Amino acid sequence: ADRASMGSWRLRMPGFGDEGGGGGRGVGQGRGAGGRGRGGFGFYPQQDGRGGGGGSYQPRGAAQQWRPAAPAPAHPPQTHANGNGGPAATIAPELRQAKTDAAAPAPPAQAPPPPVALEAVAEHLDLEDVTDQFDALSMDGDSASVTTAAGRELVAVRAPIPRADSSCKFPHRPGSGRAGTRCLVKANHFLAELPDKDLHQYDVAITPETSRVSGRAVMAELVRLHRASYLGGRLPAYDGRKSMYTAGPLPFTSKEFHITLLEEDDGSGQERRERTFKVVIRYAARADLRRLEQYIAGRQAEAPQEALQVLDIVLRELPTARYAPYGRSFFSPDFGRRRSLGDGVESWRGFYQTIRPTQMGLSLNIDMSATSFFEPLPVLDFVGQLLNADIHSRSLSDAERVKIKKALRGVKVEVTHRGNIRRKYRISGLTPQTTRELSFPVDQGGTVKSVVQYFQETYGFAIQHINLPCLTVGNQQRPNYLPMEVCKIVEGQRYSKRLNQGQIRALLEETCQRPHDRERDIVQMVNHNSYHDDPYAKEFGIKISERLASVEARILPAPRLKYSETGREKDCLPRVGQWNMMNKKMVNGARVRSWLCVNFARNVQESMATGFCRELARMCQASGMDFALEPVLPVIYVRPDQVERGLKARFHDAMTALGPQRKEIELLIGILPDNNGSLYGDLKRVCEIDLGLISQCCLTKQVFKMNKQILANLSLKINVKVGGRNTVLADALTRRIPLVTDKPTIIFGADVTHPHPGEDSSPSIAAVVASQDWPEVTKYAGLVSAQTHRQELIEDLYNVTHDPQRGTIHGGMVRELLISFKRTTGEKPERIIFYRDGVSEGQFYQVLLHELDAIRKACASLEANYQPLVTFVVVQKRHHTRLFAHNHNDQSTVDKSGNILPGTVIDSKICHPTEFDFFLCSHAGIKGTSRPAHYHVLWDENNFTADGLQTLTNNLCYTYARCTRSVSIVPPAYYAHLAAFRARFYMEPDSSDSGSISSARKSGSSTSRSTRAAGAGVVRPLPALKDSVKKVMFYC
Repeated sequence: ADRASMGSWRLRMPGFGDEGGGGGRGVGQGRGAGGRGRGGFGFYPQQDGRGGGGGSYQPRGAAQQWRPAAPAPAHPPQTHANGNGGPAATIAPELRQAKTDAAAPAPPAQAPPPPVALEAVAEHLDLEDVTDQFDALSMDGDSASVTTAAGRELVAVRAPIPRADSSCKFPHRPGSGRAGTRCLVKANHFLAELPDKDLHQYDVAITPETSRVSGRAVMAELVRLHRASYLGGRLPAYDGRKSMYTAGPLPFTSKEFHITLLEEDDGSGQERRERTFKVVIRYAARADLRRLEQYIAGRQAEAPQEALQVLDIVLRELPTARYAPYGRSFFSPDFGRRRSLGDGVESWRGFYQTIRPTQMGLSLNIDMSATSFFEPLPVLDFVGQLLNADIHSRSLSDAERVKIKKALRGVKVEVTHRGNIRRKYRISGLTPQTTRELSFPVDQGGTVKSVVQYFQETYGFAIQHINLPCLTVGNQQRPNYLPMEVCKIVEGQRYSKRLNQGQIRALLEETCQRPHDRERDIVQMVNHNSYHDDPYAKEFGIKISERLASVEARILPAPRLKYSETGREKDCLPRVGQWNMMNKKMVNGARVRSWLCVNFARNVQESMATGFCRELARMCQASGMDFALEPVLPVIYVRPDQVERGLKARFHDAMTALGPQRKEIELLIGILPDNNGSLYGDLKRVCEIDLGLISQCCLTKQVFKMNKQILANLSLKINVKVGGRNTVLADALTRRIPLVTDKPTIIFGADVTHPHPGEDSSPSIAAVVASQDWPEVTKYAGLVSAQTHRQELIEDLYNVTHDPQRGTIHGGMVRELLISFKRTTGEKPERIIFYRDGVSEGQFYQVLLHELDAIRKACASLEANYQPLVTFVVVQKRHHTRLFAHNHNDQSTVDKSGNILPGTVIDSKICHPTEFDFFLCSHAGIKGTSRPAHYHVLWDENNFTADGLQTLTNNLCYTYARCTRSVSIVPPAYYAHLAAFRARFYMEPDSSDSGSISSARKSGSSTSRSTRAAGAGVVRPLPALKDSVKKVMFYC
């Protein structure tokens, strides 16, 4: 009777019944406290309760079950164990990659199967789809409709994404941590004294509307003319838009001014004329700094953003006038030597500056920064560098024209053929004809002259490079033509396009500084800025310390790591964040009996490739894997432009060679050229989307070098990709990790990656990974989803669709990963720890409201009242806090690179005044200055202590699968980033305006994989991963 009351958690997968079967076999037979373990799970309101369940594998005690869910309310209950009300908001379900499962009556239960070992179960588990793949997606108004292959239409009602809501409070700090060895460090935070003056805000309206640069020029002229009179001697700070701030009231509440200036040089080449602007200044509000003082003291919960904004604007006013601002940074060629990055781009040094409330009071965070600018080169020299060719004596190809046009469009140049007259123009394109072929009308009578003739007669300038096109500048309808040789790129233009690999490498080399050098440069920059002499800081009474903040820190101990009992060393204790595999074997070595190698590198001979593969196989064996020494077929060379055709042919040949046994090919080893362009992405796409193959790519330089370190690192990656585990935390096996090992706990990692600037039609990619083993929390399955361009909220954590025949269908990445966890461990999670990467402080409320609500609804869809306790932690690496040893010569607090030791944690002084956050440097420095990760807890129903969460996070950083080093951010967040990055290879690249085709089609693909669809805002699902791929850590 009890079993008959259970619904059926219908999954199309081995061990859970097939598509029409309902309950079927469970994942093994567990023995609960009272006898037989319970079977499948049913969570749908429309189920009739007749579904029987298979046996439920219960390896660790009493059997569990998730009971059928009652119809979920629109807003599930928001009260939790700690008594806090939580964010309640409707979510915006999106029909993307995330899977769904539908309710249906189930057949009578079958007899449970005999018991089976956990390892055997894990061998055959997969993450198969639990719904139809959507074939098309169209949007109309607030709903999304999907037509399935069967012709049925699914409709998902879109709810608006919730806005930031300050009524949702973040957890308070549960005291400071005590674990670890205490030490002192220095941070690049400088104490800022609050002014004791009244701050007043005024609205500014400038007519006609101007750019920010022109607006600043207008206001600067207004202050110059009228500061002593109408402004009452005040020196206002202007934000460049519509607001102005003063330290005290102005003599008026509203006044109109008329300011005359020369027009801004717009690049059209026309003479600059005088222009009169009307400026209206009106009193708006008073910024109350007492609220800021109360917030820092912990007596006010909500941050007074307006007061912080005023202080930030005041301190930015002078550097904005002196330097080239970009974001929160300021750049100048005077801050250090420029370095050419190649292709006509150079780096400028600068500094980052922002004011923050901290436990020690207001803090000015200052750091060194660098970015890319166009080199002020003659255009001919720029083009020569861009094409890496001599263009002086030949014409350009169509591809070269396209490349030049893309690089120079929008760039401002000045002419050099008119002596001291250096008129500036903005480039709009290139002429289709060469300079020799160009002519234009010079008067109303229709007289036509060639460009060559015009420049000779008008300026006495003989054009030399008549086979090159001209630059078009100014108005598109009536363009002007400028020969390249008379143009020079104007200095100070930031290069905002995507840098190539060589430029990135050069920029990193330029900005990579040892800790001692970076600390010195920061202090010198503070002295150079002379905040005590800054007229705006003095006007507003802001005083900035010139000394770095001294902060008390703690060094957390490294965790003990468990390896296989068959190795000489069964465990190890890392030293300074690193260890090696010598005398150790993987704790769970995977089995690879059938594998292939395909060589795409022409300069790697067949004998060398074969020898490399044999040595790699031996290393895998020595590391603890059951790895066959010989591939199914000999190594073969395939041309890089035939990657898809060659891989598929070799795969089918291998399957034929395996014969009637129909074993699976478990691994593909690909040897790639060092500079392989799109080859890597094409290989991953074909393997993971089309063939269901796990692959490991190796570069040519690794094949030639072939030392033990390279082979060992490759074996680590291979083992986790094919389902093994390299190491686990010893404390996890002995159940000594608080709030993780005492009850079934699942750890999530999530990230969203966005397209590069300029890729306006590409979607953002969201990835979510979740641990699939407990208590070890080492294996992570991952799902990916394409979503709206530049959307930071993850849209597919949970969704609901309505099918006219099947009723309500629940889906989403969190839901599917919870299902997978239950399937692989036999336990339902009682705790959720969610590490979310890539969220800025301004998005905290919005992300928490949307994503926590989605997590809750995903849980509620599985079982009525199923609400595991959630801890939601944001992981930030894109910040500018740097930590330095108090004494760089003290070997007890620094590593070989001069950085602070791994495990260094700070939760005082430079951290948030009241909320639960901390800085953790969990990795050893290699080159440059280590950047600590910043962890900010946005929700905590598990009531972690500071020591508990800091120690857990630090220890997890030692379980990263790809190397024998601790890493800088917690691995689930790292894995989510890798998975999101990998998914971008599954999309079809955009074609250029030269008509070139995508790399997928170049390599023989006939299927379009673009995620863009007809209709604004519509994003098609990513191609589905094969089941054999998504059940393992394919992204490693």
